[in-house]
Amino acid sequence: MKVITDTRTAFARELAPELRQPAGLLFTMMLPFLFLALFAPLLPSMGKGGGGTDPGSPWQWFVPGMLVLLGLSSTAGAGASLLNEMSSGTFERMLVTPLNRAAMLVGRALKEVVVLLTQALLILILLLPTDFRLRPLGALAGLALLTVFGIGIGALSFTLALHSRKQQTLFYGVQQVIFFPLLLLSGVLLPITQDSAPGWLYVLSRINPVTYVVEAERALFDGRFGEMNVLYGVLAAAAVAVLGVAAGIRGMRNASV
Repeated sequence: MKVITDTRTAFARELAPELRQPAGLLFTMMLPFLFLALFAPLLPSMGKGGGGTDPGSPWQWFVPGMLVLLGLSSTAGAGASLLNEMSSGTFERMLVTPLNRAAMLVGRALKEVVVLLTQALLILILLLPTDFRLRPLGALAGLALLTVFGIGIGALSFTLALHSRKQQTLFYGVQQVIFFPLLLLSGVLLPITQDSAPGWLYVLSRINPVTYVVEAERALFDGRFGEMNVLYGVLAAAAVAVLGVAAGIRGMRNASV
């Protein structure tokens, strides 16, 4: 019970500044509008299915991938806020409180996920007037999968921040070196298939866990719950979440004042 209470306390602490000064949060919420404004005019030229694999609207292919892109980009940078707290001394003051350190990490990650889910819901609402077919059960399952994946990536970002405490430029360097390959090799913007991609590029995409999350999201949002892609995506997201939370909790417990 103490872990749950401390998690709620840490979550409220992280969310409260955003609610008191919503300008930064509103600016972050503009990102979905930017995605739609830039990419929507290009979708009709992609033809049905977007990636050439589905018979329906190109939105059905594009939107789930865009949500994963949004989740990866927003939660991967979550550790920057922890770096700022380390620089100001706030983090050290948190460490001497009786709050459970694992709860500190999970509360932070949950705050990032709440912002992510709000952005995702905003995108889905904006797409209602289009020919995007919103399947409620598939959307709920897809958002649940995105939540698990976002918690894992956010926790890994906090772990990287903890290890970059004495050299903060390391955080941004490692983040960019890892982030862009994961993004580009996942097939979020362009399909990477065995027929269209060079062999080495296809192999790299298949060892990228984000690829399986993207494919699972596309299947779920299209109502194809029984596909193996869904199972692979769930396993990939769960593995990222377990790895991230475990590494993050260990890093928080080893952090010193």
